[in-house]
Amino acid sequence: MSTHIHLFDPGATVTFTAAADVAAGQLLAVAGNRSVSPAAAKSAAWIGAAAFDAKAGEKVAVLRGGVQRLTASGTVAAGTLVVAAAGGKVAALAPVTTPTPADVADTRAVVGIALTGGTDVPVEIALDR
Repeated sequence: MSTHIHLFDPGATVTFTAAADVAAGQLLAVAGNRSVSPAAAKSAAWIGAAAFDAKAGEKVAVLRGGVQRLTASGTVAAGTLVVAAAGGKVAALAPVTTPTPADVADTRAVVGIALTGGTDVPVEIALDR
């Protein structure tokens, strides 16, 4: 009889190799096999926040789940859904009045909900994964 177990417990910190320089608190996205780089705007491949600074090629711990302090790009209000923004930041998900295919793609990139607000400052985000 075979068995199957988690490689990592859900929400656990996971170590990756930095594919590019990363900074502590930056939102990261999967860049390849067990590698990460700063998340691009509206990336659905985000995985968590960097626990510390790392240069390309170094190991970096990625904090997954829970509440993380991520830097807002522009203004984010408490209670707003946020998506990945350029440079590993987060931005408010734009409201939709007339849905388009791009709006569907944007919802796949939702990082979580803002628990605090601010403009171009770290805000507390409850991560969705």
